[in-house]
Amino acid sequence: MSIRSVILLLTLLLFSVPSYSQRVRESFDWNWQFHKGDIAIKLAVKAGMQGGLSDVNVKRVEGEEVIIAYTDRNKVAEYKPADWQDVNLPHDWLVEEPIVHDNNIGSQPAGNGFRPTGIGFYRKEFEIPESDKGKKISIEFDGIFRNSTVWVNGHLMGNHPSGYVPSSYDLSDVLRYGSEGRNVILVKVDATDYEGWWYEGSGIYRHVWLIKTDKIHVARYGTFVTTPSISDKEAVVNIKTTLQNEYKSVKSVTLVSKIVDAQGQVLDRLTSSLPIKPFGQIEIEQEALVRNPALWSPETPVLYEVQTEVMENGKIVDTYETTFGIRTVEMRTDGFYLNGKLYPIKGTVNHQDFAGVGVALPDKINEYKIKLLKEMGSNGYRSGHHPPTPEVLDICDRFGMLVLDENRHLWSSELGIRDLTTLILRDRNHPSVFMWCLENEENLEGNITGTRILETLVNLTHRLDPTRPTTAAMNHGWNEGGYSDVVDVVGYNYGQRGMQYVKDKEKYPNRKMLATESTSYVATRGEHKDNPEKGYMSNFGKGVSWGLQPGEDWKHIVDYPYLSGTFVWTGFDYRGEPTPYRWPCVSSHFGIMDLCGFPKDGYYAYKAAWVDEPLVHAYPHWNLQGMEGDTIRMGVYTNCEEAELWVNGKSLGRQKSTPFIRLEWKAIYKPGKIEVRGYNGGKLVAREITETTGKPTQLSLKSDVGTLKADGVDVAIINIAIKDAKGRVVPTADDRVEFLIEGPGKIIGTGNGDPSCHDPEKANWRKAFNGYCQVLVQSDKIAGKICLKAISGSLKGAEVVLNVE
Repeated sequence: MSIRSVILLLTLLLFSVPSYSQRVRESFDWNWQFHKGDIAIKLAVKAGMQGGLSDVNVKRVEGEEVIIAYTDRNKVAEYKPADWQDVNLPHDWLVEEPIVHDNNIGSQPAGNGFRPTGIGFYRKEFEIPESDKGKKISIEFDGIFRNSTVWVNGHLMGNHPSGYVPSSYDLSDVLRYGSEGRNVILVKVDATDYEGWWYEGSGIYRHVWLIKTDKIHVARYGTFVTTPSISDKEAVVNIKTTLQNEYKSVKSVTLVSKIVDAQGQVLDRLTSSLPIKPFGQIEIEQEALVRNPALWSPETPVLYEVQTEVMENGKIVDTYETTFGIRTVEMRTDGFYLNGKLYPIKGTVNHQDFAGVGVALPDKINEYKIKLLKEMGSNGYRSGHHPPTPEVLDICDRFGMLVLDENRHLWSSELGIRDLTTLILRDRNHPSVFMWCLENEENLEGNITGTRILETLVNLTHRLDPTRPTTAAMNHGWNEGGYSDVVDVVGYNYGQRGMQYVKDKEKYPNRKMLATESTSYVATRGEHKDNPEKGYMSNFGKGVSWGLQPGEDWKHIVDYPYLSGTFVWTGFDYRGEPTPYRWPCVSSHFGIMDLCGFPKDGYYAYKAAWVDEPLVHAYPHWNLQGMEGDTIRMGVYTNCEEAELWVNGKSLGRQKSTPFIRLEWKAIYKPGKIEVRGYNGGKLVAREITETTGKPTQLSLKSDVGTLKADGVDVAIINIAIKDAKGRVVPTADDRVEFLIEGPGKIIGTGNGDPSCHDPEKANWRKAFNGYCQVLVQSDKIAGKICLKAISGSLKGAEVVLNVE
C-alpha cells in the first residue's frame, strides 16, 4: 500500500470516529446593548411570544421600527441604534442615574441613596458554530438585579426574581447553529422592587458565562469535596461527583478524579466506571489520600484542586475543576476553632459596592477591597446581607479570609428553598466558607412561625452540607419561641446592648455564640465635628444609639472569647442607608474605610487590635484654621503599652493604654506640629507626626499597580492626593481635579469618599474631599501604555503611566 493510500485510510478512520468535546466555559460579558425603559420593548416581546418574531416589524409608539431578535427567515428588522447603548458586563445602570431628592426611594426612606430604579433591557447578537450542534449549551448569569426574564430567539426561557442568586438556562433547543443564522438574547431587568434596605443597583451586574458540554457531563455544581479525616501525616479527601446523561441511550462512563497540589503535582488518582441510564443522573463517591497535607488558614491559604475527567469509549467528553482546602472548622462553647486551635474571627460586614462603579465591581476591585481588609489585620468577611459574587469567594480562598456566607431571605417557600439550595451547592467547596448564615434581623425572630421556617432551612442546609454549622444573625428574640435552639450557633447582632450575649451565656452555658454584627460606628473621613447641614459625622462620636466606639467591640471578644469573634458593621461605606442623616447624604457613614477605601480615624483602632507591629495614630489633623487658641479634643489609637502626645514641641504627658480603647488629651490649637509616640517597656517603638500644611500647590498620583493585562477587564485604582509645596497632604483641600487619558484604556469611574457628594461618577473629573479623590482606569484589549494626567486649576499637575501587556 502506498504512503498516499495509508494517509487516505487514516483520514477516513479519523473522520468516522464520533466527535468528542470537552467542557468550554467562555465569558459572555462582551458586546451587549442596553436600553433603559420598556415601552417599545414590551411590544416587541409580545410579538415574539406570539409568533417567534417571524416576519414581524415591531412599531414603537413614535412609529419607529425596533428589532430585538432575528426572524425565523434569518432576516433582521431595522432598528434605531440610538435606542440602545453599547455596554460590556458587569453593568450597573443605576450608578449613572442622577440623584433625586426623594426620601421615598427605596424600601425605607433614603435607603437606595436617592437614585430611582426602573426597568431596563439587555440585548446581544451572537453566533454558534455548526460544530456545536448536538452539545448541551447553557447560559449562567452570576447575578442580575433584579426580577429578570430571558428570551432567546423570541423564545421565553424563564424568569428569575432573586437579585443575588445565580440563574441558568439550557439554550440547546432554541439556538441557531452555523448557517441557520445568528442568535439574539434579550434580558428584561425589572429593578423597581427591592430586596434590601441599601443601594442594590440595577442590571446584569455580575458575570455571564456560556457553557458548552457533551450531553454526558458533570451536573451544575456537581462536585462536593470534603476532608472528613485530617492528621499531620495524611488527609482523607472525599469526592462526590454528580454525572448527567442527556442521551436517549445507556452510556457507560469512566470517572477519573485527580488530586493536584498548587505546584501542579498529581497526589492521587481515582477511577470509577459505571453505566448511566438514558436521561439519568448518578452520584459517584470516591476517596483519596493527601500525604503530609498543608492546612488552609488565613495565614497559610494553601489550595488543592480536584481535576475531573468524564470518559466514554476512552475519550474525554467532559472536564471539571474544583478548588478546595484542607482544614477543620468547629464551633465550641468556648469559641471558634480552626485546625484544632482557638481562633478569634476579626471580621467585617461588607456590601458589594465601590466608588465609581456601583455594584458592578470588576474582579480587580473585589480583590483590592479584600487586600485592604487584610492589611488592616482582618481575617473574616461577612457578605451582608446576601450571597456574594463567586469571585469574592475565590479571592477569599486565595488570600485567606474566613467567610460567613449569607442567605438573603427567611423563606421556606419554593422560591426560598430553591435559592438557598443554589447558594449552598455553589459555595460549599470553598475552604474560606466556614458557616452558613440563614437570615439577618428578620421580624420573625423569636416567633413560632419564624422558628418553623428557620428549622426547614437548617434541615435543608444540613442535608446539602453536613460539614459546616448554621447561624442566624439576630437582633432580637434570642430566647423566645425556640428560635435559637434551631441553629447550631446563635448569632448576636449588637449583643453589646445591655451585654445581652454575656447574660445569655450565664443562662445558657452550652450555647455556641458568634458576634455576627457589632459596632455601627458612624463617621465621615477627615471630619471631627458633626455637621447636619452637610450630612457629616465626627470621628469622635458614635452617632447612633446602638453603636460603640471602634475597638470597644473587640475588647468584648478579648474579655469573652466564647463569642468566637466579631463582624464589624462595616468594612467600607456603601451607597444608601445614610444613617443618621438623610439628605444631602446619599451613602452610609458606617465604614471603617470610605467608599473609595480611604481609611477613617477608627481604622487605626482595628489595625492596632489586629496587627502585631507597634502602631500609633493621633487625630484630628492640624489644619484647623480659624480655631487658633481653642481647646482641641485629641484622640489617639495605639497598641503600645504607653502613648505620649507632643504639641509644638511640648509634651502633654504619657498615658497607659487600655487595650483597644481610644486615649484622649486636650490641646490648645496653634499651627505647627503634633507628634504621638508609642512605648513598650519604656522604649520608643512607634511614632506619627502631623504638621500644619501650606496651601495646596500640587497633585500626586499613586496607582496600586504599574502594569495592566491587555484583557479589557483589568483595573488600576489610582488615588490622587492634593499636597503643599513640601509634599504634605492638605487634609482640607477640596479642589476640582480633571483627568485626561491617553492610550489603550478608559476611565470607568471616579470617587472621593464624600457621603454627600452628588457629582456624576462616570465623568472625567472629580472634586477632592478632605485632600483625596480617586479614579478607576480599565485596560483595553491592546498592548501599549496608558498615560493618565490629572490637572486642577493653578495646582501643578501630575501623571501616571501604566504598561498594558
